[in-house]
Amino acid sequence: MAQVEKRGGLLRKSSASKKPLKEKVVLMYDEIFMTEDPSKCSPRFWEELFLMKVNLDYLEGKLESLDGEELMKIKDNINCLFQHCIQALGEEHPIRVVNALQNLMESLDSLLCAEGSESLKSLCLKLLLCLVTVTDNISQNTILEYVMINSIFEAILQILSHPPSRREHGYDAVVLLALLVNYRKYESVNPYIVKLSIVDDEATLNGMGLVIAQALSEYNRQYKDKEEEHQSGFFSALTNMVGNMFIADAHEKISVQTNEAILLALYEAVHLNRNFITVLAQNHPEIGLVTTPVSPAPTTPATPLGTTPPSSDVISSVELPLDADVQTSNLLITFLKYSSIVMQDTKDEHRLHSGKLCLIILTCIAEDQYANAFLHDDNMNFRVNLHKMPMRHRKKAADKNLPCRPLVCAVLDLMVEFIVTHMMKEFPMDLYVRCIQVVHKLLCYQKKCRVRLHYTWRELWSALINLLKFLMSNETVLLAKHNIFTLALMIVNLFNMFITYGDTFLPTPSSYDELYYEIIRMHQSFDNLYSMVLRLSTNAGQWKEAASKVTHALVNIRAIINHFNPKIESYAAVNHISQLSEEQVLEVVRANYDTLTLKLQDGLDQYERYSEQHKEAAFFKELVRSISTNVRRNLAFHTLSQEVLLKEFSTIS
Repeated sequence: MAQVEKRGGLLRKSSASKKPLKEKVVLMYDEIFMTEDPSKCSPRFWEELFLMKVNLDYLEGKLESLDGEELMKIKDNINCLFQHCIQALGEEHPIRVVNALQNLMESLDSLLCAEGSESLKSLCLKLLLCLVTVTDNISQNTILEYVMINSIFEAILQILSHPPSRREHGYDAVVLLALLVNYRKYESVNPYIVKLSIVDDEATLNGMGLVIAQALSEYNRQYKDKEEEHQSGFFSALTNMVGNMFIADAHEKISVQTNEAILLALYEAVHLNRNFITVLAQNHPEIGLVTTPVSPAPTTPATPLGTTPPSSDVISSVELPLDADVQTSNLLITFLKYSSIVMQDTKDEHRLHSGKLCLIILTCIAEDQYANAFLHDDNMNFRVNLHKMPMRHRKKAADKNLPCRPLVCAVLDLMVEFIVTHMMKEFPMDLYVRCIQVVHKLLCYQKKCRVRLHYTWRELWSALINLLKFLMSNETVLLAKHNIFTLALMIVNLFNMFITYGDTFLPTPSSYDELYYEIIRMHQSFDNLYSMVLRLSTNAGQWKEAASKVTHALVNIRAIINHFNPKIESYAAVNHISQLSEEQVLEVVRANYDTLTLKLQDGLDQYERYSEQHKEAAFFKELVRSISTNVRRNLAFHTLSQEVLLKEFSTIS
């Protein structure tokens, strides 16, 4: 028996037998983990709890020690804890708010990681999305400080790496991660950025890629359905009647709202995590092996299409293989199709931002060595059916006639398509610059690695020359808004890349001949450009320096024109031919290469690498603000506002 001492009429155990007393907050935690309601005997239980310093270690240990069955037994008390945590966030007493947040975050993290109710996990994620999007500017949301300190990053990764959880909660998890990564990303060290950048678990990265691919595929499917519905309707008949005069207007009415949240998640993964690059070309069995499409879930008219997660039916029916013998779909193909849709119409500000983000993602891909390796891999050939604007002078190619080529060809096709379809009054200068930069970076890789890509380069050259013609035709209007000489210089230098280094990456000698033929054939456009920039570079105006750079960049193009044109005219005169055929012009070109003198131009294969913080911070701040508003609106639409969440947590069965 333990010894006792009698002092002052009291019996007291000796020091040797004393046990450490539990602090009061721990005793209160123990009461929460009982089956009885702790507030029955102590009406002020919850008020007192949030005035005490949180013991996260003990709380976390208690939660982790419970299995699913034990957790369900105390679900009512856990629900009460959530409810009172959220209610305490509105308290004026700062200690209660801080302690409530710490209790809440630790509990949410444990529930997301536990093997418990999927409904409960879904509500946890919805609650987190509500907390994150309380303010439009998430960087002003002080609640997120506690989400940074009490990280739920591992819980998100666990959801993405586990197929059943990913199917149920993957969309919300990915959107939540994208938002958390953007919290004060330029002002302080964001732990979610650091952690995302070093993830190397294959199952997790593939899971993230699959969620993104499914969401983008759902958008593509919705657009295709609306397009087919549109084409079979009355307006299609009307446009055929009037000779397709209004085909552009008809096309503009096909509206499916872009999914900027999922696009932001793709950007952050590509930009921050080099290991994610491998996921872009990864075939997804859950996508590619589906054999029968499932009808989509009905969409309520008030819901903006493309901004909500795919339904459980749709999520198992996304993209079918284009050719069962050649390929299954992958994330990059799905993204290129998505980009080809959202980049068609840039008049709407939403779509303009989405198109810009698509081009930024492609910029990051075009700079990555590994991404370029699989983009240009001759052993990885795909048929990619990009969406193209209806135009009177061209017919839509049938899917079965699409060539099977390396993926870089689809990227170049997308850039060419953008170039030829956006020469309009509201000129998207910024998007054009990014588009040309993507092409340039791909050419730099081809030159460096001597990749001879079998691509119809003439389509690119023709598109670039037509763009130059548009800039010249609209000089006055465009110069009032843009420095068009920046873009003109980039275009001219693309031609200089082909002229100077084309022998290292063009597929055949005849391709090099075709380049010269195209320059000579369109010499009037280059002559007009030279006259314009010479005029402005000799005047003391604001464009003097910018125009002067274009003047100097045109030296080799002008040398080619001035060298070959007299010889072509002489050949025609000697042979009494009024108009030479292409083959005859090429014959003159091949015979006179040796006497052509060109100047070596430096830096053509160099470029400034993409930098978000220094050049794109304002864009991403505005984009995240828009996404935050959208997420909050969708949560409200699906009756998952914070008030309803409280009710759900307290009544969940």
